[in-house]
Amino acid sequence: MSTHSAAVRLVRNATMLVTLEETTFLVDPLFAPRGELPPIPDTPNDRTNPLVPMPDIELSYDVVVVTHRHPDHFDEAAKEALEADIPLFCQPEEVNAFIDEGFTDVRPVDDEAGFDDITIHRTPGRHGHGQLAEEMGPVSGFVFEADETLYLAGDTIWYDEVEQTFDRFDPDMVVLNGGEAQFNQGDPITMGVEDIAAVRDATDATVVVVHMEAINHCLLTRDEVRSETEDIHVPEDGEQVTL
Repeated sequence: MSTHSAAVRLVRNATMLVTLEETTFLVDPLFAPRGELPPIPDTPNDRTNPLVPMPDIELSYDVVVVTHRHPDHFDEAAKEALEADIPLFCQPEEVNAFIDEGFTDVRPVDDEAGFDDITIHRTPGRHGHGQLAEEMGPVSGFVFEADETLYLAGDTIWYDEVEQTFDRFDPDMVVLNGGEAQFNQGDPITMGVEDIAAVRDATDATVVVVHMEAINHCLLTRDEVRSETEDIHVPEDGEQVTL
């Protein structure tokens, strides 16, 4: 059995370095300097994005995973910085967009795929409630299965198919996109305190919450999550959580 533990290092927002065995996945690269991107439109404030700079950490990785192509998960700076031949896993609906941008090793995950000794499963997500979720387009989560199993839920709220993912895979660690991202109308489109608490009740896994304090429409803060939930890891940018 491998002696390597699963680890997640938060870079910023939903950008993470996920390491299993000896393989490191760069997830949802957002590389723009602080304030270079416009505010998310139709949201409660007009602060420019990202709200914070990149942390001073080494970005070393073997493969890229993009849960969906919203600009706070894959941006122009990342497109320019990534090597064209880096293995890049994504949801099937977005393959052509990556190919059109010049990436030469794009690997859509219909159901599951493999990389080294790791099996990658694509899982469903719901990016909001009702009609708004439909308008937000497809999003995915991913489960990385090796000696230990890690579930990245992606941009989703808590709903029955997320619960079923826990039942199916029984992960050792789960990473949730918090922030309770909000437009001026409608319900939040990512997890808030109630969603996070539901996950905590549903699993014995280590629960990590990211996707906060970096984009203008993400209104839920780290301190609120820490004070209103129990047994939840809320890393700062650059911080690593290890099993």
